[in-house]
Formats: sequence, structure tokens, C-alpha cells
Amino acid sequence: MKKWLMGLGLAAALVAPASAQQTVKLIDVAELSGAGATAGTNWRNGIDLAVQHINARGGILGRQIQITHYDSQTNPGATRAAVQRAIDEDTYAVLGPVFSGPIGASMQIAQRAEIAQFVGGEAANLTRQGNQFLFRTSLSQAAAMPKIAAYLKDTVKATKIAVIFVNNDFGKGGRDAIIPELTSRGMQVVADVSTEQGQTDFAADAIRIRNSGADAVFVYLNEDESARFLRAARQQGITAPLVGETTLLGQKVIELAGDAANGARGHVGLSIDAPVPAFQEFGRQFRERFGSTPDHNGLKGYMAVFMIKWATEKMGRFDKKGVAETLRGATITPAMEPGILITTRIEPNGDIDRESFLGEVINGRQVINVTLPMINPTARPGG
Repeated sequence: MKKWLMGLGLAAALVAPASAQQTVKLIDVAELSGAGATAGTNWRNGIDLAVQHINARGGILGRQIQITHYDSQTNPGATRAAVQRAIDEDTYAVLGPVFSGPIGASMQIAQRAEIAQFVGGEAANLTRQGNQFLFRTSLSQAAAMPKIAAYLKDTVKATKIAVIFVNNDFGKGGRDAIIPELTSRGMQVVADVSTEQGQTDFAADAIRIRNSGADAVFVYLNEDESARFLRAARQQGITAPLVGETTLLGQKVIELAGDAANGARGHVGLSIDAPVPAFQEFGRQFRERFGSTPDHNGLKGYMAVFMIKWATEKMGRFDKKGVAETLRGATITPAMEPGILITTRIEPNGDIDRESFLGEVINGRQVINVTLPMINPTARPGG
């Protein structure tokens, strides 16, 4: 895998400009400004790296990828307009957005056009609406929350949990998914704290959680807000374990929270720190090109492009509607498509199944200490 990725980087300089060849158009609609800019920028950069790698090896069925990015501004209305523009401009597939709210506000546009849309959101309800053209690039909350609840009970040995979540589709979905998992395992929710997207002051929330008697805190906030809460928790003397999902342990959170991030734990769907050589090589190449360390959104954007490539090459033709039909129910392995990086099953409803990880922030870096198996590891490769 490392040699394959390195070869792509070396070959990129030899590829003729896309405008000089027959192309396939992909349009990305991502949160490049507003509250989702951290996630959206990582997602966009992962897509750009995938396009570079694919074009360096001859493109998709001989066609170079022409990628265009539109800024959703983390705004549902702007997202709808951008997705419609992508359809009007004859995109082969839609990439993005990343945040669950804008996805829910715009996904019917690609569905009506019968064009596959690859999104970064985790809200469980996104794939419960019968949209046969929507595909996740990350585990859903329905898949992740049982793993987190089991970790809190069996490893942390917690009995009283404080839950803090962001009051948007992502946060409310996570909150609604985790609480039944906690209570079904005999844990008591002693604080249920709603916060706002873009919130800057978490002191009152931290005090409320500190006074709740919780012996663990489940944190489900966006990246920037996660960092602010971690600092507030440290300032208010919270000593209970802070446990969350991928957004609590990401690189941006670690950078913003500083020492306050140390000790944060949780479930991680994708990470360049996982014991997967292809992930680590992706991280090296990402840093080399963009000068920053990618979070899980960079990996999601990268693999989304390779999902499109795999489906098209399996069909042997360019067929917009066929992309979705080919992907549903397929299992793609790195042997079949190295750019997929890790064995990935696409469920019939567009959810993803693959290995995931448990990690902790130690001395300013994410450390993966447990690999969790796929839910359905015996699924047949291919589609």
C-alpha cells in the first residue's frame, strides 16, 4: 500500500491537465466556512488528494477527474442551492456535505435526480428515509453508540453518566441514540445538557456536570466546541472520565484544547493513528501536500472518491444511476481497490460497516489502543 500511494504522488507531475483530456465531473458541496469549516476543509483536502492519486494512475476508465468545490457555508439553504447547482452542472456524483443538518436539508435533490451522494454525517435518521442514492462515509450513530455504551460500562465501570450534546441534528441524534444504550445497561443519566452550535462559553455547563455526581461524561459536540468544553471541564475541576466519539479526539480538538485534551477517550471510526498502514501513509501524504494533520473527515473524503471509482470500474461504464445500484450491498476490500484503505461494507440503506477503534489522548496525541471488529465480518466481497 505504501509503495502504491508513493507511486501515485510521483506520477502526478506526469499527468496532462484534465482540460486536455476527456473528463468525469465531480462536484463537492462542503462546509468551507461557518461552524463546520474544520470538518469541511479536511473533507475537501481528502477529496483533492484522492483526485490527485486517481488521475496520476490514468483516472477512471481512462477519464481524468475534474473536481469542483462549492462552499455550503454550513447553512442549509446555501447547501440546497449548491447541491442543485451541482445537479444542473451535470456532476457524475455529489460529494458532501459533512454536517448532518445540511445533509438532511439537501439530500432529496440528488435523490430526485437519481445521482449518488456521498456524505460525512453520522445522524442515524439520514439513512432511515428510504433514499437509495445516499451513502455514508462514516459509521452511523446507530452503529457507534452501542460500542461507546459498552465501553462506559465494561471498561470505565461507570454507573452515573452526564450527557452533553450540541443542539443540532448531529448532536440530538447522538444524544437520542446513546441514552437508551446507557439505560439498557443499567447506567443512570444524571445530567442531560444541551448546548448550541458555535457556543463559546461552557463554564456553566461544566459546573452543572461537575455538581451532578456523574462518574463519567459523554461528550457529543462539534470539534471547536469539544475543545472549548474540554478547557472548561479542566478549569472547573471535573475529574470524571470524558468519553465521546470521533469528534472529541480529533487533531483539531487536540490542537485547540492543548493539555485539557489529555485523557479524553472514546470511539474512533477513522484515524491516521490507527494500526492500519494505509491510514498512516495517507496521513503522511496529506501532511506533505497540505501542511496539516488530517482528522477523520480527511479520510472520509478520500475514500468517498474511491467508492465512486470502484463502482464505475465494476460496471465498466459511466452510469450515474448505476453507481448507487452497484454500491448497495457491496463489500470493497483494499485488494480490490487499494484506495478504499480498509475493508468496507456498504449496507443496502447506505450505512457503512467496517472496523473501528477505541482511543485516548495521551501527551497531546491520539493513541489507539483497541480495534473493534466489523458488525458483519462474513459478508461476501464484491457486490
